[in-house]
Amino acid sequence: MAEALLITGTVGVGKTSVADAAGDVLSDAGVPNAVIDVDWLRRAWPAPPGDPFNGALTMRNLRPVAANFLAAGAQRLVLAGVVESRAERASYAEVLGVPLTVCRLHAALPEVRGRLRTRHTNDPGSLDWHLERAGELASILDAAQVEDYAVDACAGPPAQVAALVVKGWGV
Repeated sequence: MAEALLITGTVGVGKTSVADAAGDVLSDAGVPNAVIDVDWLRRAWPAPPGDPFNGALTMRNLRPVAANFLAAGAQRLVLAGVVESRAERASYAEVLGVPLTVCRLHAALPEVRGRLRTRHTNDPGSLDWHLERAGELASILDAAQVEDYAVDACAGPPAQVAALVVKGWGV
C-alpha cells in the first residue's frame, strides 16, 4: 500500500535537500518513490487575498501530481513543504489519498539563519524576509505540533539526515 511522508520545518532548515536525499535512500533500498517539492506547486503571483502562500492552488496542483506518481508505480511519496496547522495537515492527507506521516526537521535558529545567509548571499531583500519568517514559522510549528516525529537537521549532511527521516518513517 502506498504511503506519503511530508517533511516540514521552518524556512532554511533543509526540507528540500533532505527530501531529495530521502528519495535516494528509498531508491537505494529498491522502494519505488517520487519526491515532490511543494513550493513549486504553489509558485504563482499574485496570490489571492487571504491566501498569501497559495494554499488552495497547492492542493489543486498536488492532487493530480500525486495521483500521477502513484499511477506510475510510486509506493512512497516524499514531500517537502510547510504545514502550519492540523487543518492543513488534514487537507494534505485528503488530497494525497494515502496514509500521511509528517516529520519535522529541527535546527536551532542561529543555524537556520546561517544557512539562509549562505542561500541568499546575492539576494538581500529575500534574505531579510526569510530571516524574519524563520523565527515566526518556528513558533507557529512549535504551537501547531503537526509532526508525528522530529529529526535533528544538523545530524549530518542531507543524506545522513534523510536516512534518519526514512528510518523514523519505518521504511
